[in-house]
Amino acid sequence: MNAVSETYELIKKYDIHARKRFGQNFLTDERVLEKIIDAAGVSGDDFVLEIGPGPGTLTRCLCEKARQVLAVEVDYDLSDILERELIPLYGNLEILTGDILKQDVAEIAERYNSGRPIKVVANLPYYITTPILMELLETGAPIQSITVMVQKEVADRMMAKPGDKDCGAISLAVNYYAEAYLAANVPPNCFKPRPKVSSAVIRLTTRPEPPVSTKDEALMFKLIRAAFSQRRKTLANAISGSAELDFSKEDVIRCIEKAGLSPTVRGEKLDLADYAGLADIFFAIFFDKTVCL
Repeated sequence: MNAVSETYELIKKYDIHARKRFGQNFLTDERVLEKIIDAAGVSGDDFVLEIGPGPGTLTRCLCEKARQVLAVEVDYDLSDILERELIPLYGNLEILTGDILKQDVAEIAERYNSGRPIKVVANLPYYITTPILMELLETGAPIQSITVMVQKEVADRMMAKPGDKDCGAISLAVNYYAEAYLAANVPPNCFKPRPKVSSAVIRLTTRPEPPVSTKDEALMFKLIRAAFSQRRKTLANAISGSAELDFSKEDVIRCIEKAGLSPTVRGEKLDLADYAGLADIFFAIFFDKTVCL
């Protein structure tokens, strides 16, 4: 009996129903499971942090490949079922009930993998995909890779390059922290219940160092978010109108021109190097007291 068949038996036994409030859609396609495992490159030496195991379909596959698996499930009922049904089958599995956004991933890596880089694998609820991914990438926890099932539209944005219609703040953020690889496109009929959108499996391999350097990383990302918050606005108007920033339009235009850019350019045309350079200009003029420009 394969993982999908075993999960169907579990669903029938406990009369499990996907809960909308948790954004649950259970994966039911064996071929997609194999693609996730292959993309993640899970081996017998790996500790895997699984987010959102649901009824445990992917969890079973991970346990058969990895040295150890910690599955974090926010649904108390499902967590209890996994404790009863899967823990007796897999000695390398531990279940943690809770919200992944409230967990210390660095502490998890220290406890379960002696602080060495871990692999994250997840079938994320689509309504909270971006906050979870950005939390994982931004915390600086030792993560080797993140292999996730996401909405196809989100995958397209993560893979987009400057100038692409799908390019957004998440495109640049992902590119800053990781290299993205599209492993598979997944149609709605691979889930139960069927979502209204197509999905994709994407792997983010974290970079040892960002591709650009900046004196103020937080400022750079504020500029990026401002630039994409109102895509139709020029860069000067978007930054000067941002609630996160407090610069006059005249000061913004001054900085943009010092960076060698046009104030009328739109944010989607700039790449990471452009934003890093722009952030350094803002930093030098407004925050670095040792520089006089």
